[in-house]
Amino acid sequence: MKESWSAFDTFEPHFRPLVVIELAKDTKEETKEWLTQRIEDKKKNGGAQLLVKPLAKEDGGKIDGNENIYLVGASYLRLLLGAETVGLVKECNDNSMRTFTYSSRKTFKDFAEDNHNFLTMSECQYIIKHELENLRAKDEKMIPGYPQAKLYPGKSIVRRLLTNGILIQFFPLHDKEELKKLRHIWYSRVKISFQPLDEIRCYFGETIALYFGFLEYFTFALVPMALIGIPYYVFAWEDYDKYVMFASFNLLWSTVILEVWKRCCARMTYRWGTLLMKRQFEEPRPGFHGVLGINPVTGKEEPVYSSIKRQLRIYLVSLPFVCLCLYLSLYVMMIYFDMEQLALDYHEENETSFSNLMLFVPSIIYAVVIEIMNRIYRYAAEFLTSWENHRLESSHQNHLILKVLVFNFLNCFASLFYIAFVLFDMKLLRQSLATLLITSQILNQFAEALFPYWLQKRHNKKIKKRMCASKMDSDLSLFEQINMEKEMGTYLGTFDDYLELFLQFGYVSLFSCVYPLAAVFAVLNNITETYSDALKMCKIFKRPFSEPTANIGVWQLAFETMSVISVVTNCALIGMSSQVNAIFPESKTDLILIVVLVEIIVFVSLELHRAVGFGCTE
Repeated sequence: MKESWSAFDTFEPHFRPLVVIELAKDTKEETKEWLTQRIEDKKKNGGAQLLVKPLAKEDGGKIDGNENIYLVGASYLRLLLGAETVGLVKECNDNSMRTFTYSSRKTFKDFAEDNHNFLTMSECQYIIKHELENLRAKDEKMIPGYPQAKLYPGKSIVRRLLTNGILIQFFPLHDKEELKKLRHIWYSRVKISFQPLDEIRCYFGETIALYFGFLEYFTFALVPMALIGIPYYVFAWEDYDKYVMFASFNLLWSTVILEVWKRCCARMTYRWGTLLMKRQFEEPRPGFHGVLGINPVTGKEEPVYSSIKRQLRIYLVSLPFVCLCLYLSLYVMMIYFDMEQLALDYHEENETSFSNLMLFVPSIIYAVVIEIMNRIYRYAAEFLTSWENHRLESSHQNHLILKVLVFNFLNCFASLFYIAFVLFDMKLLRQSLATLLITSQILNQFAEALFPYWLQKRHNKKIKKRMCASKMDSDLSLFEQINMEKEMGTYLGTFDDYLELFLQFGYVSLFSCVYPLAAVFAVLNNITETYSDALKMCKIFKRPFSEPTANIGVWQLAFETMSVISVVTNCALIGMSSQVNAIFPESKTDLILIVVLVEIIVFVSLELHRAVGFGCTE
């Protein structure tokens, strides 16, 4: 039986800061008082029932420039009740995994009334984030002190504060000692070993740990392709037609690795307890707005928005915009082919070393333009998806990922399909694939790791100078830590990381049979990506909030879709090869039927394997 909130006093004598709230410098006092009261107020009164204190010296004095920074924590009892609310799954004394409930707390392994480590710090911060994001207006018509910041019943208070510039940010604090230990075993020494996924999960949460787990798995899965690709590239470099065996292996590889990953993923998430988390605990996303109503499933008050209005926004605005962007992408692709023809004509006229280098210039320019277009489109897709007003974060992410994947797929791979199946130019296909893959990897490494790291180093130097100028004592390390972290960049999630792996998987699985070194460059990139991503998580970005998850979500479907396209593409390439065409010199119809038959056999085998795998997991 679920305990009543009114039965508990969640006062905590020892305050432990977990989350930092930064308000704007000119925030009015009445706004501060109202917000802190809402955070501290009882749940029955619409509050979060958390602990909040302004950032101050040990003697109670304020620090210049930090008057609008607040620290949020919670009592141990409050966190346990919150763990039940969000549906955390923990290990029991009988080694089974069950949803935590406060009434049966003593049946869970390592639980004790005085053991404050029963919940990890990331789980505690996730609980606080959940409560802050679910602070919603009830009777208020506006934010006190800001008449222009309108409120209505059901509106997220945190969301309104953010959109009006009153709340600058809120973020979880790093645990300096735990972070130091994690850095030491994770990336401080360059070594060939498995990543400490359990430790990553405890510190950053399941979403981040699953990404690094998938990155590690995908890198190991690429090794056979790379080992086969090196000799294949060396001994068949100039013979563009000898790719049938490699394409056949590519066809099987791209389908098998994703099925194996699903089993690996299930084992990890069961061990972490997220495989069994119930989906009904997903609350409306903070950005969701509507008229306050009653959820017919949970019986809770929450905003309600017409699904018809949402569908009209999707089909009358978002869909036409995406189609327009796809047309623009194809138009840019045709300009690229015009540039290729100009470079080829110039080389045929001059035939010098310089003209030979000029052959690669159009592909490099096109690769840079692709990256720029992808990033601009990403901002537009985020705006449109937010405007569509999806109720759940999972639905919001699914629609955003669909928009971005469709555009990125066409933008990155349309030229390769055109070269392979319209121009039938395998030499140009190899050159374009190599240029696009290597250029995109270099640009991503610079944009995601090197440039942010350089900016963060500059930020840290400025902050340290400011600390020295204020003559702060060494025992005020918490203030230094908060000032350092609030200036760090915000980690926006694993979206871009998975997208990079998705495109890399496409380059390798679709056309690597004509450029076998694609897997080699992918492995090298992923090794450096592992260290650069670990570096940016620990030193460049603020600590992200933990997000429990049971799998890689819609990205699994995205990779499987790419795998299906890979089967069709490789079968078509095999059918186009001179070796296979020699078997059917006269009847092209028989050749097409054989290729289609092979595709059907592969798909049926794959579906049977999935059915057997599903039966085993059940």
